[in-house]
Amino acid sequence: MKHSLGAAAIATALVTGAAFFSNAATAQTTTQTSGDAAPETGKTFGFIKDSSQGIYAGDILARVRAIGILPDSHASGSVLPTLGVTVNNAIVPELDFTYMILDNVGVELILGMSRHQLTSNLGHLGGVNVLPPTLLLQYHFNHAGKVRPYVGAGINYTRFWNSNLNAGGTPISIKNHSVGPALQAGVDIQMTKRLFFNFDIKKIWMKTDTSLAGTDLGTLHIDPLIVGVGVGVKF
Repeated sequence: MKHSLGAAAIATALVTGAAFFSNAATAQTTTQTSGDAAPETGKTFGFIKDSSQGIYAGDILARVRAIGILPDSHASGSVLPTLGVTVNNAIVPELDFTYMILDNVGVELILGMSRHQLTSNLGHLGGVNVLPPTLLLQYHFNHAGKVRPYVGAGINYTRFWNSNLNAGGTPISIKNHSVGPALQAGVDIQMTKRLFFNFDIKKIWMKTDTSLAGTDLGTLHIDPLIVGVGVGVKF
């Protein structure tokens, strides 16, 4: 819950900032248009709009991030909640690609993999690999400027594999697939014609059903908050 509230607060701040900057850019352009000696080329955030700045329909954006994965783990069911199962944090690389359908609208595919260790009141339970490709529909504010906040929403498919989970030497079986929603907020800051800096935050909902020797233990909800920083290239 605390990660969810943190994600909502940061996303709200980013959207509020985007609205402020977008309004400022609109007001500046309007002032220039109404003036007697307004330049022919508009400006956003004090920067000249030209083909070397901003993003437009047809552009492809590739980003590489270092991400911190912060699970908001909790359990449901008859047995698992009593065991106090927790999932550890992880720091891993992440790769994503965005295709701009319109000047302001893009589709992003996020790729990454992590391994997490699980502990409980019984001690260490083992580890599992998590592969969570995520597809998001994004809206980019101030697409023609150098500072471009964005928000996104979409779907996550998670594949759990290479699990060695066990309790007292007895293997814990898990469901290998999970599908859930995903939310995103972030900002791109252009540094050169093609290179930009990126800050990104996502909330992903994922879970897996567990059993021990054929006995249902319940469902483990991982639901991580993912915070990332990195660089991107525009093609």
